[in-house]
Amino acid sequence: MKHTIFGESHGLAVGVSLSGVPSGIELDMDEIAFEMSRRAPGKSPLSTARKEADVPEILSGVFEGMTTGTPLCAIIHNTDTRSKDYAKTKDLARPGHADYAGFMRYQGYNDYRGGGHFSARLTAPLVFAGAVAKQILAQEGVKVGAHIQQVAGIEDAAFDAEAYPLCGDLFYTVAHKDFPVLVDEQGQKMQEAILAAKNDCDSVGGVIECAVLGLPAGLGAPDYGENVEGIFAQQLFAVPAVKGVAFGVGYGCAGLRGSQMNDPLYMRGGDVRTRTNYNGGVNGGITNGMPVTFTVAVRPTPSIAKEQDTVNLDTMQNAKLRIEGRHDPCVVHRAVPVIEAAAALATCELLGI
Repeated sequence: MKHTIFGESHGLAVGVSLSGVPSGIELDMDEIAFEMSRRAPGKSPLSTARKEADVPEILSGVFEGMTTGTPLCAIIHNTDTRSKDYAKTKDLARPGHADYAGFMRYQGYNDYRGGGHFSARLTAPLVFAGAVAKQILAQEGVKVGAHIQQVAGIEDAAFDAEAYPLCGDLFYTVAHKDFPVLVDEQGQKMQEAILAAKNDCDSVGGVIECAVLGLPAGLGAPDYGENVEGIFAQQLFAVPAVKGVAFGVGYGCAGLRGSQMNDPLYMRGGDVRTRTNYNGGVNGGITNGMPVTFTVAVRPTPSIAKEQDTVNLDTMQNAKLRIEGRHDPCVVHRAVPVIEAAAALATCELLGI
């Protein structure tokens, strides 16, 4: 199953085309709408004030509520654009954005409004594709869930390796929270840090932890293109604002001894399991039957109202820029369903769906 995302932030619509979707899948549109609402903007002071309904319109690939097996194409209309916010800064490359890189890559013909095709707006169709993938995975007994692990240095609890069999219910509980953390008290501190950055005309980033449950041992390969970590990383790094991906304890392994990092094996109910999951369910690029777990680092939103140094791409002279308009002081909480979507699509690829 392959997907292609299209559209621009201030164009008529953004959308996705999914090819290779199995036929005969009854799509739960209410569940898809719920996933879309988790990412949608304009719901709190923690997010951009831009309001979008984010209702996907399916153009092809579904007949009488069932997938046909032909390309599944859906669009999401852009209804609350304010392109004038970008007109006066058209030639001023925004620091941290893809403005300069995109200008060079597309020779200045790219749509600059709201970031164009580089905008986080393009994660809306990704969430739609991921919602479809989640429903397909559910038929295979596979679940995907995530939570905010950190914002502005304030940490949430981590998924408990010993409680993974119960994490399916935990995924549901966290997904239905307005601010998806495991410990609500920590989440409140994170929200206060986000609003403090907003009041200072600044932004903050964070970390998302994600887990995939129900994968059997033996999937993947050590080779390029079939490696479990590689398959997931390719999907995850395609998400705007993602600057780091680490499996299991990730960089934390550098400070451990082998006796600590190794996951001891034991038998449970006829299955081989590990008592810890520091390796994130992957050894040698292959699943070991434990949940595949990883963390994703999400950068602070680059659009901030502080004055910054930049370059005028028309005159090629130094310039100053103060970004105006509607922007998220933090995208981490809205990125949780996006990371789940990318993980679901990666999982489908891993399973050969």
